[in-house]
Amino acid sequence: MKNANRYSKMPGVHLSERDWPSKEITKAPIWCSVDLRDGNQALEIPMNLEQKLNYFNFLVDIGFKTIEIGFPAASDTEFEFCRYLIDNDMIPDDVAIQVLTQSREHIIAKTIEALRGAPKAVVHLYNSTSTLQREVVFRFGKTECIELAVSGAKMIMEAVEKDDSRTEWFFEYSPESFSGTEPDFAVEICDHVLDVWQPTSAKKAIINLPGTVEMSTPNVFADQVEYFCKNTKWRDQIIVSIHPHNDRGTAVAATELGLMAGADRVEGTLFGNGERTGNADIVTIAMNMYMHGIDPGLDFSDMNRVIEAYEEATNLEVHIRHPWAGKLVFTAFSGSHQDAINKGMKAMQAHPDHWEVPYLPIDPMDVGRSYDPIIRINSQSGKGGVSYILENQFGLHLPKPFQKAVGALCTSVSDQMQCELNGKQIFDLFDDKFVNIKYPYELAGYKEESLSESHVNVYVTLLKNGNKIEIQGSGNGLLDAFCDGFYKHTGEKVSITMYNEHAMKSGSDSAAITYVEIEDVNKQKHLGAGISSSVTKSSLRAVISSINMMIQNRGINI
Repeated sequence: MKNANRYSKMPGVHLSERDWPSKEITKAPIWCSVDLRDGNQALEIPMNLEQKLNYFNFLVDIGFKTIEIGFPAASDTEFEFCRYLIDNDMIPDDVAIQVLTQSREHIIAKTIEALRGAPKAVVHLYNSTSTLQREVVFRFGKTECIELAVSGAKMIMEAVEKDDSRTEWFFEYSPESFSGTEPDFAVEICDHVLDVWQPTSAKKAIINLPGTVEMSTPNVFADQVEYFCKNTKWRDQIIVSIHPHNDRGTAVAATELGLMAGADRVEGTLFGNGERTGNADIVTIAMNMYMHGIDPGLDFSDMNRVIEAYEEATNLEVHIRHPWAGKLVFTAFSGSHQDAINKGMKAMQAHPDHWEVPYLPIDPMDVGRSYDPIIRINSQSGKGGVSYILENQFGLHLPKPFQKAVGALCTSVSDQMQCELNGKQIFDLFDDKFVNIKYPYELAGYKEESLSESHVNVYVTLLKNGNKIEIQGSGNGLLDAFCDGFYKHTGEKVSITMYNEHAMKSGSDSAAITYVEIEDVNKQKHLGAGISSSVTKSSLRAVISSINMMIQNRGINI
């Protein structure tokens, strides 16, 4: 691209020692949903009252204890929504509603009025602190920036002290555009605000560090967070919160590294809805923890319900490949992936309490998904995927020669049709190609005569073009005897090189399926299968099917 020299690299943070690279996330953070504020303000058509109420109830239901509901001083709609929640007693006692405010007296007064009577309320003060915003937008220096923040902190303090409602008040301050603010100045302005509020270890204030615009790699954001945590004089009396945005596509990574760097709390939205490229996606962050055995404290056990609530409220669609939630995230089309999943699912039977399946980082059932769509078949698929579908949807345990043949058949048909094949189509292809093949020979009847434990005679009636053919043979078993009789009648010698059978369903009326591979005089192998309520009949049908396949494959007339 031509104009790369117009842009400058974001300066890093000079830390003599970094602790975060060796840290691990061991517990869930304090979560704060900003869907109804940051998410809502980013929508082309903001939510109406009904949508907001439904979404608020949903956020409470899945476990959020702090929900930023808006900017009540900004419009009558926002104010009325806040009051509706309070006046209709819709806020559980253990849930705090959070609202945004600027450092202006009339805005703060309106904000306190909107919140009065809520069980718990977080007054969230902010002003922009970045170098760019100070110089270009507000045109003032650090001193004026600090004075603005401090005056807002004082006005909030004074307003709350006058309140005689039941509300338990909490304070939050954000140096907006923290990601573009000098680290030492971010500490300085936050400490000045905290000097006003005088938080304690028993009643902590919240300092929120927003990546308002994602300006650098996630490790730089982690450095900024660690620098703040190590240098603020109020660390033991505050909750350090982070609020990453996704401008560089790394908000989730920035959040995880920010937690490793010392943050206690995360502000984000479901599926990352928010300004421009969105906020940090709480669904992904929470599920990433879940994958490592950490309970995120949010209930995503019915992911389809989460998606439905989100899409109804926002009129946005969750991408089919969205991490953990998309329709295809537990789906494999690749043949090698399908084979690995198939083997992994079978191996799981030996240790069902410990999930470990290739290409499936978690059990889809844990988020309310079924196993049916895990493997889907198209022209890129292979034998493992086809075998998985036939086994899990139809109870067919294909021997290896059949896996290869049926897999090749399905991928070829999918390629020709330029479409995906569903389970029924796959079964129908297998059934049409290999099972109970009746041309040119069809089983009409049979009789078995035991001569000894290891020797039998068999009398088989076949139909060929509507004409009855009687064959007689002997051997060390039914099928060996049949092959002998077929040779005597046609002069075509075949031998059975693979035999396998199993019940298709449990119960007294279960059908049996038999798989057979035969070898002809040219050492070529041919497959056939038979299904019947009788194992004997399914076995004979399988051998006849394989002989019919031999005739078709070789183009002979016998």
